[in-house]
Amino acid sequence: MPRTRANLVLLLAGAIWGLGFVAQSTAMASIGPLIFIGLRFVLATLTVLPLALREARQAPKALKSSDHFGFLFIGLLLFAGIAAQQFGMMTTSVTNAGFLTGLYVVIVPIVGIILFRNWPHPIIWPCALAALTGIWLLSGGALDALAPGDWMVILGALFWALQVLFITRYANRTGRPLTLCAVQFAFCAVLGLAIGLAQEGIDWAAVRAAAPEILFTGIFSSGVAFTLQAVGQRYTTAPQAAIFLSSEALFAALFGAILLGERLPSTGLAGCALIFAAMLAVELVPMMRERRVLKIRP
Repeated sequence: MPRTRANLVLLLAGAIWGLGFVAQSTAMASIGPLIFIGLRFVLATLTVLPLALREARQAPKALKSSDHFGFLFIGLLLFAGIAAQQFGMMTTSVTNAGFLTGLYVVIVPIVGIILFRNWPHPIIWPCALAALTGIWLLSGGALDALAPGDWMVILGALFWALQVLFITRYANRTGRPLTLCAVQFAFCAVLGLAIGLAQEGIDWAAVRAAAPEILFTGIFSSGVAFTLQAVGQRYTTAPQAAIFLSSEALFAALFGAILLGERLPSTGLAGCALIFAAMLAVELVPMMRERRVLKIRP
């Protein structure tokens, strides 16, 4: 898959997450966060499992035990990121949560250098800062005083960054992105339900009340969008992926305007423009440089 198409796949994942952000926050009015996580990832597992089984039948070689452990580790990172974000959203504003989650755009290249000595293309740094600034403007251009929930969301952003980095590493190494998704989803479902049943119990009336949010986030925000993320990241770099996935904030604002009649102030429009410019630059600048190098070569 060409890098441009892979980045468009990641853009689609960001669009789905943008549409699902409201569902994720409103579900907390009816159901506990851990049971919500467990049920949404049960649905996500069932969504991707047939594709993963087909991928396994067509694979030229079997996975190693280290690959299975890697997939489980990515599932643990996903669960930690989702849980931290979900708990954080119970005690912080949606504005703060939207901005602080976007911190992973800057964390990804930094942690990539620390862990793997992967130095990104220089354009990544200004683009990451532009995307982060755009998210801040979309969030209203201001942060309330940091509450405990804010720190939980920041912790979640760190786990998101690690998940993005390790998905790139294992999806490329194994060539089995759908199997990776099935394993990480199933692991999240088991952890969410096991801890949730022990800590929160289960109220079937609450589950029925939150059923629309569970269905949307389970099938689309998790099953479809995270699978698109794993597939797209096979053909692009982790820092580029983080910038395209940050379009979640842009699409959240767009769908808010279309579906809820919300109108963005001028700062919000400026934020959209910055995110869009960052995505264009991170795609076009390396491409232009490659073409220039090819012209210079004899």
